[in-house]
Amino acid sequence: MTTYDVVIIGGGIVGASTAYYLRKNGFKGSVVIIEKDMSFRQSCTALSWGGIRRQFSTPENIQMSAFGMALIANLKHEFGAEADIGFKPNGYVVLASDASVSALEENVKLQNALGAGTQLVDAAELGARFPYMNLDGIAAAGIGGKGEGWFDPYQFMNIIRKAAMTQNVDVIKDEVVGISAADTINRVTLATGATLTAGTIVNAAGTGAGAVAAMIGFSLPVSAAKRYACVVDCPAASELLHAAPMMFDVTGLHYRHEGRNFLLGCTPSAEEEPPVQDWEMDYSWFEEKIWPLAAARIPAFEAIKLVSHWVGHYDYNWFDQNGIIGRHPHLPNFYFGNGFSGHGIQHGPATGNALAELICFGEYRTIDLTALGPSRIAAKAPLFEKNIY
Repeated sequence: MTTYDVVIIGGGIVGASTAYYLRKNGFKGSVVIIEKDMSFRQSCTALSWGGIRRQFSTPENIQMSAFGMALIANLKHEFGAEADIGFKPNGYVVLASDASVSALEENVKLQNALGAGTQLVDAAELGARFPYMNLDGIAAAGIGGKGEGWFDPYQFMNIIRKAAMTQNVDVIKDEVVGISAADTINRVTLATGATLTAGTIVNAAGTGAGAVAAMIGFSLPVSAAKRYACVVDCPAASELLHAAPMMFDVTGLHYRHEGRNFLLGCTPSAEEEPPVQDWEMDYSWFEEKIWPLAAARIPAFEAIKLVSHWVGHYDYNWFDQNGIIGRHPHLPNFYFGNGFSGHGIQHGPATGNALAELICFGEYRTIDLTALGPSRIAAKAPLFEKNIY
């Protein structure tokens, strides 16, 4: 039976980052990543929009985004001259109605207290900056500061994972189907029948995190939430619209440019959540929901053509839509990095570093993520993140 000091379940951005930062924080023990699909074809990471922003309502999320932004800004220094994720620093704009403007003001105040540089603008200034928008129902907006934008999420994950592998981190293509535990975790069983002795386990299993936690009797409210991404052509789009930032509308609509096309999506209400977590496109969601909302906000989008699409799954935290990060309340060698609900790609590096610090030093040293710990689940004490798209 093979023994590893740290077994990381899941090789996406959180798992890869945990392995990388274990080495960066000086961990000398053996480390392995268990990943069932090395193509990552249906992973949360690879199918994400690849955005990063500090426009959150939770201090921990703002700080984790800042950590990710610093890594992106120093990507070539950290990983070498060839490291490139195609970062587009076009920024984010978060719209607010009369009903939500006070919440926006509170969020911007918090963001700027943490160094975000978010601008709060009224509808008149917003219209002057973005004349292609119909601002009916909009009272104000937050315009993100330096460092907000988007990038190739698969390439970002790949760079970090490969950097970890060059530092004696093993990767096994397999699936964890069982975990043995008494007072501590001691062994994992793989789908191939192999078993590994584990000193420490990190649950970084994405949409499968709830199922992994169930193996040790922990009820983790994380599973897949289906989302649709639609790429459209808009012949009437102006050059200003083609250079637009990522936009979050009060309706749940979100959009940005994608080359010469545009990427559109919409966050469903609780009643609209897709009941089947498969990979099939629901064209009615585009035709009856996304398109009408897009055309109402951007008149040029009245004439668009759907040119491609994809379906992705969030590792959704149904409890409070926030990451669940930290040590198990009762099993001291089991750690969680789960439930990011759509912002895992931007918070994965900070999460990996935080988990590495807990494993190496027994404490957080860069960002205190105690408030995001799993104990809040059993305590029924949600920490809601308001800016989920």
